[in-house]
Amino acid sequence: MAEADPNLADQAATAAEHVPPRPKRAWGRLMLMLSLPLLLLIGGLVYWQSLQGQVSTDNAYVHLDKVSVSALVGGQIAEVFVKENQQVKAGDLLFRIDPEPFQLQIAQADAAIANAQASEIAAANASALSGADISAADQNIAFARSNLARQEALWKKGFTTKAAYEAAQHQVTVAEEQRKLAIAKRDEAAAKLASGRQLPGVYPEVASALAQRRVAELNLRRTAVRAPVSGQVSQAGRLQAGQQIVSGVPVVTLVASGTAYVEANFKETDLADMRVGQPAEIRLDAYPGLVLKGRVASIGAGTGSEFSVLPAQNATGNWVKVTQRVPVRIVLDEASPRPLISGLSVKVKVFTDGRKR
Repeated sequence: MAEADPNLADQAATAAEHVPPRPKRAWGRLMLMLSLPLLLLIGGLVYWQSLQGQVSTDNAYVHLDKVSVSALVGGQIAEVFVKENQQVKAGDLLFRIDPEPFQLQIAQADAAIANAQASEIAAANASALSGADISAADQNIAFARSNLARQEALWKKGFTTKAAYEAAQHQVTVAEEQRKLAIAKRDEAAAKLASGRQLPGVYPEVASALAQRRVAELNLRRTAVRAPVSGQVSQAGRLQAGQQIVSGVPVVTLVASGTAYVEANFKETDLADMRVGQPAEIRLDAYPGLVLKGRVASIGAGTGSEFSVLPAQNATGNWVKVTQRVPVRIVLDEASPRPLISGLSVKVKVFTDGRKR
C-alpha cells in the first residue's frame, strides 16, 4: 500500500484543531429557573399551613383595673400622704380632710343626747303619771253623786228647786268627764315614755340623738381617706392641701396591682372558631423578645362601634360595609417578668385548634 501523503495528514490535524467545540446543554440554568418558583410555592404553602388553626391581631392593649378614689364627705384637704406613681397597699392613708367641722358635729350630737335624756326624766316624773288627778276626779265624782242623791230626795218631797236638782246632775257629769280627761293625760304621758317595737326599752328621743352621734362619728372617720386596693397612685396632682373637694367626686386614681389583662380587638371574621379557654400568645411592643402565655377569658357581647358614644347610623343611602371589631379579653397564665403598664400595645395570637405552639 502506498504511504499516505504527509501534507494531507497535517491539513487534517489543523482542521481538527479549528473545529468549534460542541455547545453544552444549559441544564443548570433551566433547573435554577424551575427551582425558584417551586421553592416560593413550597414556602407559601408552608406559611399558609402554619397560619391554619390560629388568628392574630395587633389591635390589642394591656389593661389594669383602675379604682377612682373619692371622699365620702366633703371638705378641705388638710394633709396629703402620697405622691404620683407611689406604690400603696390596701388600707394605706392617702389624704385627710379637715376633721374640725365633724368634731363639732359630735359635740352637737352629745348635746342632743343630754337634752333627750333630760326630756326622758321629765316625762317619767310627769304629774299625769302619779295618778293624783284620777284620784281627785274619783273624789269629785263621789261628792257629786252624793249631792245629786240629796237633791233628788228633796226634789221628790218638794223642798228644793228644779234648778238645784239639775245643777247636781251637771256636777256629776262634769266630774265624770274630768276623770276621763285625767286618764287620757296619764295615757299620753305613758306613751311619751314608750319605746316602741323597733327599739324596745329605749326612749325614742335618746335613740335619735345616739343615731345622730354615730353618724357624726362615721363622718369623722371618713375624713381619713384610705386606699381601697393595693396599687400605684395616678393622677395625684389634684391632691393639694387646702383644696376643697366635693363628696363623691373622684380626686385620685389607683391602678390595681396584679390585675393585668389584654383586650384584643379581633375582626368579626376571626371569631368563627374562637372559643373561651383557647390558648393565646402575647407579645409586647415595649419588650421585644418577651412572650407571655394566656388564654381567652371572654368574648365581647358587642362590637366596638355598638358601644361607642356616637354609634354608626347604617340606615343611610351611602352605607359602606366595614369589618367590625369585637373585644376579646385575654388573661395571663403566668406572671410577667417585666412591669405591665396599662395601655401598652401588644400582639395577640389565639390558637383556635387548642394546641399551644
